[in-house]
Amino acid sequence: LSERQYWGSDLQLPKIPFKEIMYNDESAYKWLCTLKKVGIVLLTGAATRQGELIRLGHRIGFLRLTFYGPTWQVQDKADANNVAYTTGRLCFHTDYPVLQHPPGVQFLHCIKQTAAGGESEIVDGFHVSNKLKKQNPEAYQMLSSTAVDYTDVGEDYCDFAVHCKQRIIDMDSRGQAIRINYNNATRDTVFDIPAEKVRPFYAALKEFNDLLNSAEHKFTYKLKPGDILTFDNWRVLHGRQSYPSCSEVARHLEGAYADWDVIMSRLRLLRKTVLNRD
Repeated sequence: LSERQYWGSDLQLPKIPFKEIMYNDESAYKWLCTLKKVGIVLLTGAATRQGELIRLGHRIGFLRLTFYGPTWQVQDKADANNVAYTTGRLCFHTDYPVLQHPPGVQFLHCIKQTAAGGESEIVDGFHVSNKLKKQNPEAYQMLSSTAVDYTDVGEDYCDFAVHCKQRIIDMDSRGQAIRINYNNATRDTVFDIPAEKVRPFYAALKEFNDLLNSAEHKFTYKLKPGDILTFDNWRVLHGRQSYPSCSEVARHLEGAYADWDVIMSRLRLLRKTVLNRD
């Protein structure tokens, strides 16, 4: 489980039928192992209605409750309180770096898909950070040592006003990336670092952002109704291409989160079950 499989635009997106992981322990074990190693798995064939993620949460244990609720609806909304609730393009980001402990895993269930646009884009943040470390160690050091302010204020499941500091690249004791914290939509206007470090920081951030968006690193896929994209929110940055606005809801995803502690607990239990059968 400690071995990561890095990828770029050549990703062979792992796919497993939703019903299999719900009712077959071997398939569920394969799903969680692949999620840990590759960082992303597509579950196919779920019903095209709200509530499938609640069922998925029960399969692993429980979902992560956030200020946007136990699940949340990604669709074009009037007076949107989040850029995701518009038809505009979403740049690469991880969700919720404004929390001290961001959700480890994200689920996105496609219920309705627009005919034009709306393609999902993903990139392996660990693979890209390794590239940055090799080609510009100083930039990597800057992004892994500088605390960045994130803030989010609004009202959804409840009213909220959250703030914290995160490094864009979190490292372990060996200098290996263990979490990416990058979301320009919630990055604060406050940036209290010494003035002489401001230009080097933004130069490093631009280089990292350019690598994220390079053709060799990003993978584009259009979700189909019934697809559930499951991915490592600490590793995989995601985005979305824009799509035309219309009077009706043209695109509808339901989203949810889970913590890695819950995922790893279920994986260990499934492993015992699978091994005992063998």
